[in-house]
Amino acid sequence: MLDLQPLHPLIGAEVRGIDVRDIDAVTFTALRAAFETHSLLLLRGQDIDDDEQVAFGHRFGPLEPTKIGTLGAGSELVILTNIAADGTILPETHRQALNTLANRLWHSDSSFKRIPALASILSGRTVPAVGGETEYISMRAVWRELPPAMQQRIDGLVAIHDYAWSRGKVDPELASEAERQALPPVRQVVVRTHPGTGEKSLYLGSHASSIEGMDIASGRALIDELIAFASQPRFVYTHAWQRNDLLIWDNRCTVHRGRPFAPAAARHLVRAAVAGDAPTVAQ
Repeated sequence: MLDLQPLHPLIGAEVRGIDVRDIDAVTFTALRAAFETHSLLLLRGQDIDDDEQVAFGHRFGPLEPTKIGTLGAGSELVILTNIAADGTILPETHRQALNTLANRLWHSDSSFKRIPALASILSGRTVPAVGGETEYISMRAVWRELPPAMQQRIDGLVAIHDYAWSRGKVDPELASEAERQALPPVRQVVVRTHPGTGEKSLYLGSHASSIEGMDIASGRALIDELIAFASQPRFVYTHAWQRNDLLIWDNRCTVHRGRPFAPAAARHLVRAAVAGDAPTVAQ
């Protein structure tokens, strides 16, 4: 039996007394079940290296290769850092710093891919003493609270998700031409049904650029309205990082965003993304 402590009334649980480097099959089955139920799991004190994080990630399934243009490209890990190779802090104008700004928009990891990610596993190796929190929303809870008329309006809609669109909110040139070629816009349902629980959830975030069948302005207005509803404070869990925290979340039914921190503060996180198994809608 796992020792689970709720993080928020609507999302998340802290799992106590587990070392991810040494989990037997029975305990992992319970952990996976908790992931399906709670959408977000916190395990503190996980002093792991890259290889150990990859090995743990593979217990959930195959890992996505890191996309072109990202630190860690071609490997199974994304490096989210503002620390340069010589140990200094990167300037705020550096491309990695600008990508951090883009990650402060609500999003679901890899929703800009034909087959979006199932889960993310994020390790806090170096974290700021103040700021730099990560916030999470259960989009299942959001769906339950949407007015019935809105539920009826959006169920069955398809959105276009575009990596270049979300990056363009920070800098029109932030997405390189190589990234644009490798990551063309894709179709994603606006409302997903969770395969583990059967519950519906809203599936939108900063990568969503338009709604099929609607003019651009109307589609973007609807996206903005839904994200504004979802990001009401009552839905949001704010995670204050401690060193060696490990967070695991379900990208099928959550969105998240980073929060600001002092430019001079060091921050180094490492993420593995568990690959999804099918598109949400035909491409």
